[in-house]
Formats: sequence, structure tokens, C-alpha cells
Amino acid sequence: MSIVAPRVVTVGDIAAYTERIDVRSPAEYAEDHLPGAASHPVLSDDERALVGTLHALDSAFAAKRAGAAIVARNIALMLETAFAGKPRDWAPLVYCWRGGKRSGALAHIMNEIGWRAVQLEGGYRAYRRHVRAQLETVPTMFTLRVVCGLTGSGKSRLLNALAAEGAQVIDLEQLAAHRGSLLGDLPDTPQPSQKRFETELLSILASLDARKPAFIESESKRIGTLQVPDALLQVMHHAACVRVELPTPLRIALLREEYAHFLDNIEHLAQRLRPLSVLHGSKTVERWIAAARAGEWDAFVGELLIAHYDPTYTRSMDRNFARHAEAHVVTPRGIAPDDYRKIARALIDGVPVSSPTGAALDIA
Repeated sequence: MSIVAPRVVTVGDIAAYTERIDVRSPAEYAEDHLPGAASHPVLSDDERALVGTLHALDSAFAAKRAGAAIVARNIALMLETAFAGKPRDWAPLVYCWRGGKRSGALAHIMNEIGWRAVQLEGGYRAYRRHVRAQLETVPTMFTLRVVCGLTGSGKSRLLNALAAEGAQVIDLEQLAAHRGSLLGDLPDTPQPSQKRFETELLSILASLDARKPAFIESESKRIGTLQVPDALLQVMHHAACVRVELPTPLRIALLREEYAHFLDNIEHLAQRLRPLSVLHGSKTVERWIAAARAGEWDAFVGELLIAHYDPTYTRSMDRNFARHAEAHVVTPRGIAPDDYRKIARALIDGVPVSSPTGAALDIA
């Protein structure tokens, strides 16, 4: 019987393979993986640790012998379950960390069966290098429109409305699972790893048409624990701006909707606020916490906006966004989704997104 060696392809060939199999451990997969890849580990996290321990404490031979047995059992299970119904012409892309033994074992057996699996040269590590290199150049191909506005003005709502109306949108906060402020962490939703964030960002950029403008929110360098790539930040900092303006009572009402989880967990809110003591003094911060505990939400939020968020945001915009002063101002009539859809439709229909006078656009 002849041995059918798996064909090896490079990162540049990935787009040709819509089915992708990640054979790394679940922990490796969770940290990051190729877009659309399915997890079929040939070694679990515990099994991988066991093989590594054998290698360190016994010998490479003992580790390979034990690892081979485990890999064989896991591949057999895949063939009997997840892969059982795959057609004769199935041709998936298989990869591991370096394009070595783990992906090679599965790809080899697949090819012996008759499938035409290919192995990714350099594995995930090569793809990771590709992502980092692409993020240094791809953002410069785009014309961005930066959606800015004080905290609570509904920037994210406008982005959602623009996307619903068919505009190109890059929602960094959605990708980062964070609202981009001290209180921005989402309940029960941990942030992805930096690697996962960058992979998803590149995937979004690759799906857009660089000949058309894309809307993006005026984020800072850091969104929670994650960092926005430098090349994208540079394009954002020199892009035309659309500024959303809302009166303070409407901003407070919007924040009550979006941060309702803090109403149910005041102690968590207090923990998040206490680091502000360095800037505003412990007495001021404790007064804010006391107001929140007493249910004086509107007064608490209003003072927090005026004392902290508004001046901090304004300084950041003036310092980092060169065209902020000439931003085209839009003023939704309310905070309902349809109020932002009206603004979005006007922007898409060709209303200028920047003007030297900063003229307001009031959509009825």
C-alpha cells in the first residue's frame, strides 16, 4: 500500500479552504484560531500536559509512545463521530501550532482514507505572523468616518443603526466585548485574548470594501485590557468625524438602559469607581457611591459625567483626533433605535460627514 502524503499549503492559500480543522488543545483554540475553524483536538489539555511531563521527566521516546497512542484513539473517535458523514471529495485544511506532528497525524490518516486534507505550513504560528503583518498595512487602505460624542450620546447605537442600514461598520467595542471605559466591562462576558481580538478585526477588515467609507467609534488605544493596532489608530486619528450630541438628561436615560446591571450590583460598581479616588479624591468618590446606594441614579450619573467622563473624553478627542473640531454634528431626537436609524439613513444618503462650521444635522 502506498503512503499518501498530505499536501502542504501556505497562509496565502487559506481562503481556498472553507473547512478548517484546528487539532491543537482546547486551551490553545480558545485563545485564538483561524476564522471559521472547528476544534478537533488530537490531544486534550490534560493529555498534552501529560505528554510534556513524560518528555521532561522520562524521555522523548516515552513521550512519543504515549502521545501516539492517545492521538490514535482521539483520531479514531473523530472518524466514528464528527467526520463520519463527510463526503468522498472532502478537502479540509488541518493545522496545529507549527504545522508539525499533531496536524500531520490527522492529515496523513485522512489522505490514506481518500480525503484530500491539506496541512498548513508553519501552522497557527505562521497565521499569527500573517495577522500581525496585515494589521500593519490593511487599515491604511480604508477611508474611515469616526463616530464621536460624549459618554452616553449613543455612539454604539448609531454604529448599530448604520450597520442595519447597510453601511460598512467596524465595531471595536463589540469585538473587544467591552464598552471602552472604566465601567465598560460586560456582565458575564469576558474579553477575548489580544490574539483573538486581532484575528477577528482582520477578518472584519477583509470582509469590507476598501473603496467605500467605513464607520468606526472614537476609541482610545486601550479597550479594557485590549489594545487597538497602531496602524488603525493612526487612520482613525486623521479621519473625518461625525459627532453625536444629546442633552444630558437623555444621556443619563441612555446610560441607565445600557448599564442597568450596575443597579443590581452596587458593590461591583463601587469597586470599579474607587480607582477614581486618585483623580477626584476619596470623599468625592465615596459620595458618588453613597448616591448610587441610595438609588439617586440620575444625580450620581450626572455628576460623574460632568466631573470625570466629559472632560476626560474632550481632552482625549482634542489631543488625538485632528479633525474633531470640524466634526459634522448630528442630534437624534431621542434614544430609541429608530431615532438613530433616521440619522444613519441621512448619513448614508450623502449628507456631508464633515464641515468647517460643525453645522448640526437635526433629523425629524
